Amino acid sequence: MNRRTLVILGGAAAASVAAALLLTPRTVEKQAMTEGGLAFPGLAAKLQDAQRIEVTKPDASLVLQRRGETWVLPDKGGYPVRAGKVREMLVGLTELRLVEARTADPGQHERLGVDDPKRPGSTALLLRVLDGAGAPIAELVLGRRRVRTQGEVPESIYVRRPAEAQAWLAEGRLAVDADPQLWLDRDIANLPQDRVQRVEVQRTGEPELVLARPEPGAKLRIEVPADGPEPDETSVDEVARAFEYLTFLDVKPADQVPGEAVGETRVALTDDLRITVWPNVAAGDVWIRLRAEGAGEEAARLNARWQGWAYQVGVWKLKAFAPRAEDLKPHEVTPPGAAAPPKP
Repeated sequence: MNRRTLVILGGAAAASVAAALLLTPRTVEKQAMTEGGLAFPGLAAKLQDAQRIEVTKPDASLVLQRRGETWVLPDKGGYPVRAGKVREMLVGLTELRLVEARTADPGQHERLGVDDPKRPGSTALLLRVLDGAGAPIAELVLGRRRVRTQGEVPESIYVRRPAEAQAWLAEGRLAVDADPQLWLDRDIANLPQDRVQRVEVQRTGEPELVLARPEPGAKLRIEVPADGPEPDETSVDEVARAFEYLTFLDVKPADQVPGEAVGETRVALTDDLRITVWPNVAAGDVWIRLRAEGAGEEAARLNARWQGWAYQVGVWKLKAFAPRAEDLKPHEVTPPGAAAPPKP
């Protein structure tokens, strides 16, 4: 092996060691001994003036707007977001601590995930918290995360202020997402099936359908039409479970509900609660609007959440909220070895 080969190999080894030092955080012991400063000293008091939050990455962006004490998604018609998620993010930002300076070479930013968040292919996120005048209260480029598995050891993340080249290893949990769907509280209602006492369905172009419990504790039965066939119990149970763990796929202002109305369903429940459902169908998607009535606080609480909104639910929910008599008929079972009935 000649001198020139040894020099080349030695240079390569040095570059590998330098890269390892750049990308590998310090040991747990050394991090625990470091007394770093907060990324944004005094931020907690300044956040009282926060009115807008922006999260940007190359292929997506998120905007949260403050309305009074509530944070909403303007892109979803101003629907409220999960208050706990906003609180967790802002608290994490106030507690984020810079523990070690890393590279100040822009050419190395991509390796830490703190390069330009608008560059195609970048994995970085740009987080900005703005006041009412649009001035930044805090802004930070967020890079690769390191989740610790040892107890009592904080998580760490590479960060960089947008106007600076210096990258840092920071300690603290900072949960930030650019996907608006992750900020929505998807729960609509959770009303146990045994509370449903009567269901009256007026579906467009169909005869009236009424299901009711003949006595407390009994299963729902078809009351109208009186001469209807014995229903399939599973299908009837789906009607009773319509409000159990009910969540939405998407949400729009009620005056922007898409599709065509398919009727109206009135549901009577225990504790003097009555719910009216207006389903719409748009290109196969099912949207519902809801209204609660009753003398108790429950109706007021539900209306406070539902009023002014239309929710997209699973397509299978149409048979629960607006069933037809034929939807409740027992399913035909083909005996083993028999030919399946021809499709219509």
